[in-house]
Amino acid sequence: MAKRALITGITGQDGSYLAELLLTEGYEVIGLMRRSSTVNIERISHIQERLTLVSGDLMDEVSLINVLRDYRPVEVYNLAAQSFVQASWAQPVLTGEATALGVTRLLDAIRIVDPEIRFYQASSSEMFGRVTTVPQNEATSFYPRSPYGVAKVYGHWITVNYRESYGLHASSGILFNHESPRRGIEFVTRKVTHAVARIKAGLDRELRLGNLEAQRDWGYAEDYVRAMWLMLQRDEASDFVIATGVTHSVRELCEFAFSLAELDYRQYVTVDESLIRPAEVDLLVGDATRARTTLGWRDRTDFYGLVEMMLDADVKSFQR
Repeated sequence: MAKRALITGITGQDGSYLAELLLTEGYEVIGLMRRSSTVNIERISHIQERLTLVSGDLMDEVSLINVLRDYRPVEVYNLAAQSFVQASWAQPVLTGEATALGVTRLLDAIRIVDPEIRFYQASSSEMFGRVTTVPQNEATSFYPRSPYGVAKVYGHWITVNYRESYGLHASSGILFNHESPRRGIEFVTRKVTHAVARIKAGLDRELRLGNLEAQRDWGYAEDYVRAMWLMLQRDEASDFVIATGVTHSVRELCEFAFSLAELDYRQYVTVDESLIRPAEVDLLVGDATRARTTLGWRDRTDFYGLVEMMLDADVKSFQR
């Protein structure tokens, strides 16, 4: 009988790649979706017929208990969250409800229904915020700089707490920025590649961005979801940093993406003060040594290959 996994946030970038991976590994995949007037399943439409999509919400523990009872998954991957950092200042309470307390509701539902379920929590490099050490690893202290980062710290620690208090097989992946052609258009990498494609097609003349000097450790989402799965295959639950260990600035991202289209970014990119965060995170770079040695995980796609792949997909979408 096929193993059954439940993914929250299945319609997101990571959810779609994880669903593909689990299907290739022979799983039956259940996807949790919130009821909403506009359901966007674009990222999973190509595999929709192979998935079971069910209704539930991290705001409603009863719905989570019912889904776990009805479908009896052996693994649960919690990827659902209010995940856009910029929006977390505008909606700090909603961010806390979904991204922090939502984790508790799901862990508690697992504790009630079946404590043998293996649980993955999507933690974030934004928890490090104003970094105390460079690079950041599993022992680095947290100093979040946004309501999103604060909520993710809560989600991370409540996962540790349920692991230690109730013996749950609960692991957190502290994932650094990971991108793909499926990345939401509000995120800076996709914002840049999408704008370059529009400018190249003659549909736009300008790209407005915030802090061009912010540096990030950018990897490929498809590489990163494999780490999530590897964590739940281990006998012992633990937390792992997943990162490339290489940083690039937003300015470098612009320079490279525009150069691929034979354009000079300086003619199109404008710094918009309103897009600069109230508290900036300047330098995030991860040390994934533990994931490499313990999980045997590797990132297979470098920054340049990633940006090229994203721009290529955006250019093709305009040609269509």
